[in-house]
Parts: sequence; C-alpha cells; structure tokens
Amino acid sequence: MTQAWIAKLRDLKVMPVIQIDNADDAVPLAKVLVENGLPAAEITFRTAAAAESIRRIREAFPEIVLCAGTVLTKEQVDAAIEAGADFVISPGFNPTTVKYCIENNIKMIPGVNNPSLVEQALELGVTALKFFPAEASGGINMLKSLTGPYSQIELMPTGGVNPQNLLDYLAIPQVVACGGTWIAPTTAINAHDWDSIARNVREAVKLTQQ
Repeated sequence: MTQAWIAKLRDLKVMPVIQIDNADDAVPLAKVLVENGLPAAEITFRTAAAAESIRRIREAFPEIVLCAGTVLTKEQVDAAIEAGADFVISPGFNPTTVKYCIENNIKMIPGVNNPSLVEQALELGVTALKFFPAEASGGINMLKSLTGPYSQIELMPTGGVNPQNLLDYLAIPQVVACGGTWIAPTTAINAHDWDSIARNVREAVKLTQQ
C-alpha cells in the first residue's frame, strides 16, 4: 500500500487532523487549508458530521488529499469511502477492519504503538502505519526503537505532535508525515476563526520547508 498516495503524504509532511461538529463549516475550513498551502485534511469520525463534511469537501475541492480518521468499524469505512475519502485511518489496530479494507482494496493506515502491533500489521502485508498516541507512547525515542528492527514500515505519528517537535519527528526517515491537531482546533472552527487557522497553516508549511 506504499504507492503514490504515500508519496503525496511525504510531500505534504503534515496532515491536519480535524473534528468538525457542523458540516456547514467543512467547505470554509477546506478553503483555508487549500489557499494557505496545505491541501489536505483528516476528518475524524468523532462526530455525526464527519461523513457529510467529507462529502462536501470532496465536491468543493476535488484535488484535496482527504481522509477519514478515527475509523473504528467496517460501516464507518464504507461511509468514509462513499463520501469521497481517499483513505481511512484508525487509532488502533483492529484486524477485522484492516482485513476488510484489504479485501475491498481500500487504502488504510491503522494505528500501532508497540512491536507486537507492528508485527500483526506486517503479517497482513500492511506497512503504512499511524503511530498513536505518539508522545504518550514514547515519542521520538520509541519511534527510533521501532524503526530499527522494522525498517520497512512507513509512519504517521499523531498525538502530541506540535510545532516544537514536528521537525524531530520528520527527521526520522520512516516518518512520511505527522498528524497535526493544533492546526485547526475545534474551538477555532466553531468560532469561525479562519484567520487563526490560516496562520497555523502557513506556519506549519513554513516550518516543513526548513
């Protein structure tokens, strides 16, 4: 599964991780992301507005790299892909959901945070993995330990990644991109504070270009 879509993630370096409470906010938010240089979004299935938000963003911005996060079930996988998600991401490693995605040719990045879960993924032929929760699971040191014996994996650390440690994570060769929850906080989205989100996007892009 390490094809062109993983190369896109490497180009982006940061994937904004976003919880949307109201689908009416989806397109204005995506517009801010695209216009400020980060045409990507992981819309988490933590709210009832997730699938509709993905659908509206896909219609408005066909070119955006769009994925569904916090996908826990086969039903959520179907809802995300039907809405227009390019791929799905889960916080943990559920073999049932992973196998379902493999069988249906759906791109997925499942979550891992220890060697046993990495080996379960490799057993199924999955090498693109989310390292979650990154900081709480040992952060940079844990990642370096994991990529020693498992050099073939490609990782998206998420959870506790911020502008202060972003470049340290990206310096690890196996890290393709980092999930960024700080870029578009739900409070800012609900307040329609597009200016602060735009600032966060520009600063993240500038940081990754160093």
